[in-house]
Amino acid sequence: MRLIRTVLLSTFAVAVLPGCAGSTSGAVTAERVPTTAQSAAPSDASSAAGRALLAKHSFSGKSAVEIIDQLDRMAVSSRPTDLMASVRPRQLVVSGDDTGVSLPIPDDRFYLSVAPYVDTTHDCFNHSLTTCKGEMGGEDVQVNLVEEGAGSVLVGETKTVFDNGFVGLWLPKDITGTLRITHDGRTAESRISTHDDDPTCLTTMRLT
Repeated sequence: MRLIRTVLLSTFAVAVLPGCAGSTSGAVTAERVPTTAQSAAPSDASSAAGRALLAKHSFSGKSAVEIIDQLDRMAVSSRPTDLMASVRPRQLVVSGDDTGVSLPIPDDRFYLSVAPYVDTTHDCFNHSLTTCKGEMGGEDVQVNLVEEGAGSVLVGETKTVFDNGFVGLWLPKDITGTLRITHDGRTAESRISTHDDDPTCLTTMRLT
């Protein structure tokens, strides 16, 4: 049985909400400050309220990976406005209706959401599946990721940007590499890593 941890919304609301800030012209740097939710330990026991929250949004019995995939593929107009879904290095925190549920992300995987841009971006650290928005939804981009040291190509394919303007990458845990995104003759490059203190939201890749 999957472990589902449930906590009151007040325990981590402050941490969930700053996942994405408002749009900013030009390149910006994500604020690398640990969140309170990453340091706070949720209760180990699931609750009726937590199960009800998952059921309300058709998440019952689904893993963090499955919920992330479900929300990623939704049109922005269809994403629930009464739900926060914050991706952390080790867990997905789903909150709403004055309660919250933490679902573990597999120990060997790291989910990185990337919003390439040309004109506008926003500050972000922990990606919010329901509120973060980029400017290139629906565009096809070439994504390449080469692991530092080993030289292994971890990603090398064309991806269609989700409707919210993000490309989602499931990566091995605890690696460092160089990420390159190309679109319409423009390229952006960034060094990324997938450790427990790294952001799950990358919004600083300006295509030039």
